[in-house]
Amino acid sequence: MEHTILWPTEMSTSSLKALPHVLSLAEKYSSTVVVLYVAPDLLSLFPAYGNYPSAEHIQRFQDWEADKAKKGLQEICSKELNACRNVTFKVLRGDAAQEILKAAREEGVDMIVLSSRGHSFDTVGTVGSGFGSVAKKVAEESPVPVVLINPDTSGGQ
Repeated sequence: MEHTILWPTEMSTSSLKALPHVLSLAEKYSSTVVVLYVAPDLLSLFPAYGNYPSAEHIQRFQDWEADKAKKGLQEICSKELNACRNVTFKVLRGDAAQEILKAAREEGVDMIVLSSRGHSFDTVGTVGSGFGSVAKKVAEESPVPVVLINPDTSGGQ
């Protein structure tokens, strides 16, 4: 039986700390790894600013970001995930937690592995919970097990 692990990353130092765990699980269970980058949908954020920047400017920036993300994911995959027998990557645009949950369902993954904090400075839940808002939402709503890696105590990068 083939297993699939979803590894959402925004390629920050914190999110890359999940990588050794992804590798270990993938090797142990002979899993396919789906590496996911979710870019924010800037077109949904800028209407409050009127006509500037224009939709054309925002689209060009988003295309540039998606291309940069694809190249970054390819580099990570070729350097770090070469021990995995099957690695694919996806670049999506939208709300990170929603897109991670959607990808988990669409890809039929068996597990999600992600860092509990990334770029976000927003901490949700009880004081000192240490879960970023994306990790919290994914852990609460995921249809499959979620492995949350604490980047402050994790080995690796």
